[in-house]
Amino acid sequence: MKTFVIGDIHGAYKALLQCLDRSGFDRKGDRLIVIGDVCDGYPEVRQCIDELLMLEHCDLVIGNHDLWSLDWALRGDKPEIWTSQGGDRTIASYNGGPMPQAHIDFLKNGRPWLELDGRIFVHGGFDPAVPLLSHDVQTLVWDRNLLNMAWQKSLIGDNCQVSGYKDIFIGHTTTQVYNTSEPVHLCNVWDVDTGAGWSGKLTIMDVETKKYWQSDFTPELYGGVPGRTRKE
Repeated sequence: MKTFVIGDIHGAYKALLQCLDRSGFDRKGDRLIVIGDVCDGYPEVRQCIDELLMLEHCDLVIGNHDLWSLDWALRGDKPEIWTSQGGDRTIASYNGGPMPQAHIDFLKNGRPWLELDGRIFVHGGFDPAVPLLSHDVQTLVWDRNLLNMAWQKSLIGDNCQVSGYKDIFIGHTTTQVYNTSEPVHLCNVWDVDTGAGWSGKLTIMDVETKKYWQSDFTPELYGGVPGRTRKE
């Protein structure tokens, strides 16, 4: 079994299929860790979750957009901060609702973080000085300080370390802030959100070898229109 991690999908079903196909992902034998934010952005959230549910071994690390979507699915919450950042497209992908129970369960079963073979997978980040169990979910899905810390340490030298994990995989902060649509490696932190929800690409990476495969630029897959136009 190979283990892969995939960046923030944001409803880009066509990009998801390209990543699975181009990486040679074995839908029955390999494991996929979704780094969060399956929801909100491009118009095919429902198809994305249907596809992920068909994989034999798939783990969701919950993202902030997934939590917003779950609040809508469970309680009908529609805050403007969510609907204006792609939530309206999530609602539309379910024809206004309701969300199928299997999709609700998929989101509810999302983990705040996943630890595997000395590696940690988290959507946003965490404070390395504080035990993970002491973090609340909101911090783990929204944090950007970890990536900033890795950036500052990387300016000092390549041989740097943020916390004791062999590798830290995150999403949430698109690598387009570094003017690239490729994964960004800073110290032992790998940012695999390569802007699929905006105007970038979706990335899937082999967590052992760090070889990665990407979709086409997502606007090219959806008529030239970016998935999201407002940033949280």
